[in-house]
Amino acid sequence: MRPNTTLRAWRAGKSTIGAWLSIPSAHATESLSHAGFDWLCVDMQHGIIDYGDAVDMMRAISTTDTMPFVRVPWNDPSIIGKVLDAGAYGVVVPLINNRAEAERAVWAAKYPPMGGRSSGPARATLYAGADYQDHANDETALIVMIETREGIDNLDDILSVPGVDCAYVGPSDLAYALGMKPTGDNRDEGHQQVCMEIMAACKKHGVAPGMHTGSLEFTTKWLKAGFQMVTLGSDAGFMRAKAGADLAAARGDTGTVATLPEA
Repeated sequence: MRPNTTLRAWRAGKSTIGAWLSIPSAHATESLSHAGFDWLCVDMQHGIIDYGDAVDMMRAISTTDTMPFVRVPWNDPSIIGKVLDAGAYGVVVPLINNRAEAERAVWAAKYPPMGGRSSGPARATLYAGADYQDHANDETALIVMIETREGIDNLDDILSVPGVDCAYVGPSDLAYALGMKPTGDNRDEGHQQVCMEIMAACKKHGVAPGMHTGSLEFTTKWLKAGFQMVTLGSDAGFMRAKAGADLAAARGDTGTVATLPEA
């Protein structure tokens, strides 16, 4: 089976950098895949990507050594199994609140005897290899999101569930849990302290800590802090930032201003 280089890096105590995919385009995905990220995550929870889009996007990632991850919409065994069957090497499951929900995610993601995933890997054997089912439990990553008050309160119970490979912090929802306005790259000291407590708990349980960020500043910050699955940004964010910066520079250099059509 094709090795999961990201999961193996986590197990070796190393950090990885990835990006979020929100544009339902195989071509955009393939272009970003060739940038050299360790992993790319297709986001099916928020945005406009459906299952057919996700499959095509994973095919595009397959043209490189980048690992294909998918964030599913919910802790639902039917969609967890389908994205794994389509070749996802990591599944990000949102809003995990307690041990039972973590166990449900593991059950959906792992073949027996570890879980209850149904046999039928479809495209996964084409991407991963004919021996996929013999090694999938060891080479596919189960990533639970910690982003609610209940999840924080039950952190040790969640992280002690066998089969949980990574706990990924959703900072905006975590802000809600802490009574704050949702902010991705959050500068609040209280918010950052909770993030560090989540990381410490992950280290105690041998689970890789992950952090969602949207800027180089915060990516660097959390990598230096010890997080192992860190997001540099998103496809849409990269596009807007580069276009906006170049456009502003071009207008500043030439004195050109935006014109609006007459009413």
